Amino acid sequence: MGTKIEDFLKEKKIDPRRILAASVKLERLRPEDRSIRLTKRLARGSEDAAKKKEAASAKKPRSGRPVTDRTLNAALQGKPISGPAKTRLLRAVNRILEQKKQEQVGLSALFDLPKKGGAAAEGAEAAG
Repeated sequence: MGTKIEDFLKEKKIDPRRILAASVKLERLRPEDRSIRLTKRLARGSEDAAKKKEAASAKKPRSGRPVTDRTLNAALQGKPISGPAKTRLLRAVNRILEQKKQEQVGLSALFDLPKKGGAAAEGAEAAG
């Protein structure tokens, strides 16, 4: 049995190379992303509190960092990957599912998420 994401990709008949291509397209920086970053940077330098609040509530720009081959291989092998990398993988998979006119999925469909509380919750169960 493979990892959760590997089984999901086989079930939905999604080629991993397609995830890489979709991610590059989704995460590419666009002019609006650069303008968002500019307004944040300018607001940080100003003393006006209203400008700082406006910049803080602005839409988040794209990361500009697509899913790499190395990240995808680590996910398929079940190795730990960072939270932002998981989110980028999820966005790419959902984009492909959208193109196939299928339902989008959540992060838990692709990855085994840890229980809330982490090690503290496990220690409480053992002591209790």
